[in-house]
Amino acid sequence: MHKILKLSNVKFRTDLRNVPYLCQPQLRTISRTPKKYAEDGNKDANVLRKRLKETADTVVIGGGCVGVSLAYHLAKAGQKDVVLLEKTELTAGSTWHAAGLTTYYHPGINLKKVHYDSIKLYEKLEAETGQAVGFHQPGSIRIASSPVRVDEIKYQMTRTHWHPTPQYLIGPEKIQELFPLLNMDKVLAGLYTTGDGHIDPYSLTMALAAGARMYGAQIYNPAPVTGLTPLENGKWDVKTPHGIIRANRIVNASGFWARELGEMIGFEHPTIPVHHQYVVTATVPEVKALKTELPVIRDLEGSYYLRQERDGLLFGPYEQEEKMKLQDSWVRDGVPPGFGKELFESDLDRIMEHVEMAMEMVPVLKNADIINIVSGPITYTPDLSPMVGPHQGARNYWTAIGFGYGVIHAGGIGKFLSDWIVAGEPPYDLIECDPNRYGKWSTVSYLCDKARESYGFNNVVGYPKEERFAGRPTKRVSGVYDLLKDQASMGFHAGWEQPHYFYKPGDQKGYHPSFRRTNWFGPVGRECKLVMEKVGLIDLSPFGKFIVKGKDSLKLLDHLFANTMPKVGMTNISHMLTPQGRVYAEVTITQLSPGEFLLLTGSGSELHDLRWIEQKAADGGYDVDISNITDSVGVIGVAGPCARKVLQKLTNEDMSDAGFKFLHCKSMQLAGITLRAIRISYTGELGWELYIDMQNMASVYKAIMDAGKEDGIDNFGTYAMNSLRLEKGFRGWGAEMNCDTNPFEAGLDYFIKLNKSADFIGKQALQNIKAQGLQRKLAYLTVDTDDIDPEGNETIWHNGKVVGNTTSGCYSYTAQQSLAFGYLPIALANVGQKVEVELLNRKYPAMVVQEPLVLTEPTRTRLQKKTKSRV
Repeated sequence: MHKILKLSNVKFRTDLRNVPYLCQPQLRTISRTPKKYAEDGNKDANVLRKRLKETADTVVIGGGCVGVSLAYHLAKAGQKDVVLLEKTELTAGSTWHAAGLTTYYHPGINLKKVHYDSIKLYEKLEAETGQAVGFHQPGSIRIASSPVRVDEIKYQMTRTHWHPTPQYLIGPEKIQELFPLLNMDKVLAGLYTTGDGHIDPYSLTMALAAGARMYGAQIYNPAPVTGLTPLENGKWDVKTPHGIIRANRIVNASGFWARELGEMIGFEHPTIPVHHQYVVTATVPEVKALKTELPVIRDLEGSYYLRQERDGLLFGPYEQEEKMKLQDSWVRDGVPPGFGKELFESDLDRIMEHVEMAMEMVPVLKNADIINIVSGPITYTPDLSPMVGPHQGARNYWTAIGFGYGVIHAGGIGKFLSDWIVAGEPPYDLIECDPNRYGKWSTVSYLCDKARESYGFNNVVGYPKEERFAGRPTKRVSGVYDLLKDQASMGFHAGWEQPHYFYKPGDQKGYHPSFRRTNWFGPVGRECKLVMEKVGLIDLSPFGKFIVKGKDSLKLLDHLFANTMPKVGMTNISHMLTPQGRVYAEVTITQLSPGEFLLLTGSGSELHDLRWIEQKAADGGYDVDISNITDSVGVIGVAGPCARKVLQKLTNEDMSDAGFKFLHCKSMQLAGITLRAIRISYTGELGWELYIDMQNMASVYKAIMDAGKEDGIDNFGTYAMNSLRLEKGFRGWGAEMNCDTNPFEAGLDYFIKLNKSADFIGKQALQNIKAQGLQRKLAYLTVDTDDIDPEGNETIWHNGKVVGNTTSGCYSYTAQQSLAFGYLPIALANVGQKVEVELLNRKYPAMVVQEPLVLTEPTRTRLQKKTKSRV
């Protein structure tokens, strides 16, 4: 009656009576006829078993594991009016057919916390709610079968030791002991994490729903959202077939319907469904004979995961971008009506390369019968990280979408968002998941190209300084991009192409990633020398640039920033803080004219910062006009001892120390073009930043290059700028300071004006922090290394114990020394203290030194003047 599929001869048996527990709901494939979200209801959409609430504090839209987790956490935190709307039934979408993997592992910094919180919740959820969740924790092993994979494991070990999760580098003997069915011929090492495993996604969601109801949340289904109307007071009217709910905030947690929901209010969220397949076998005698459950394995070279499923096996591959399949018609035309607990047609041919590698690694698969191939949609963003948090451009509209790994993220993200909503600020920094990291440059073409690349990158080696090239360049290129693109190794920053470093004859061109110094090392040193001894140009156009003006502009900015506002024609560095006194943003502020301010922030925090400013302006009723000029204004940085001489050739403006002082701004003519110049430099050397209409940028660039020929002018990139800023002791937002740190422990005291009259956000919290004293402090470290340098996020050791972590690091070409910033306990942060910095699983000697390693140009000039005056 049935065809039998053995993995070794590709025959298929479909017997749905033997479908594994995680795929018990209805299994069928459907034709994909376009239909929009608001039109896609359910034949029983008007049948609701209870009366719809008229008001709510938070309305969560979407009943997958992420949305239900948020409702559970909000209700448990004490929010009284939490409503969840599900268009059909809970788990419809990607949740019900997920493979259910859970792992503590993540290569990033704070997504590890999300994974940790998820697993800790899942361990106790059954006892709390009385609902079984089918949680298995046999551990997991990431298999390394090449030397570079061993380095990758060591790299990730270095970045995990300062987190609470136990993780171990194990050899072949231990791997064989834990997973005796492996072919060990190619296995060199493994990354073993205890506590990892898998959970039944359907049962998990039902347990979270039970908990949400237990704490007072209301869950309505079937209740499709048919309209969203923002109100002037920041509230929302959420329309359903059963009536309208007025909500203080709404959260889009609607999975692969997220894009359609966003379109109701003018957003085009960059999310797209990807066809993900996994295979489930019947009972495997060798598996059934085992006394303990096998750990989950991830064969990184084979690009698949494999785990035990009852007495059989389940494995799921990630195909390369040329083979994997996107459901791009859903982006163009919407999800088909009725699609919820359905699957795509499977395509075993597409994954046979991975099947063969799995059979080689786990030979018992060769004789295993397949009872099911699951091919379902999972949602991807361009970079594979979800979009979590409040969205710029619409007050009180939040997203929790784009989860390629929704099950492991669900518990932790529900807690993260709940804590943020209740406290008014994020519990920790998670800017890599900020929904505002994308903008209008994220086109459908870009989305598709990047999703293909990211799917294939699931198991690609994760190097430092990683670059991914699909979908590039976007339309977001500066006015000098065409002049520089063939001379430089380009980096990608919030849609922009920006030079990392430049090539010269004899250099090895191209992207050559490594865990050690590679082809960028020599050119970056050359560029640092250029800036220190001559003059260099750098394209800084990716800076986020805003104009804030109006009757209340000064009042608003005084409330937002901890520093005093600069006078007209002057510039300073200021910080926006959270109510609890953590660093939300670092911004360069210039008052261009009375009440008109230019705000500059980093490329990666453009809309992150703009959202915060707009929200506070709206909440406080400030009469201001806020405009984003990032794309229309280019920026050229000119730095080095000859910078003044070169610029003076092109302008009648007095560029001398007396005529153009440090941290001053002027509107001026340069090479016949009107622009704004600010005397400031992130390299710590004599420098100016020139703000130019984008269409005039190339002309100004060419004029400066021509004027500087006799002074040896040349280009430099962001790698050199990073080395120069670190050796000068400059902190960077997102590294030394973010929502995990307060400004005092980050050494930003100079910029914090507690005595200013304005009651800026976080002021009271900082007063309390100062009174209580610090527990840790940012330290400046020299590190004795060989062919490797710290990057940040490495573990710091002292006397065999973990004591802190680095935040950033590099090689100082000026001082011929590796260095890093790192957080240490107060007792260990004193100059002369010896510690160790772990790099590639080896501990290198390090010492706390007085910062900076290299004096800035203004400091050197000041000291020279003092010396002369003494003489």
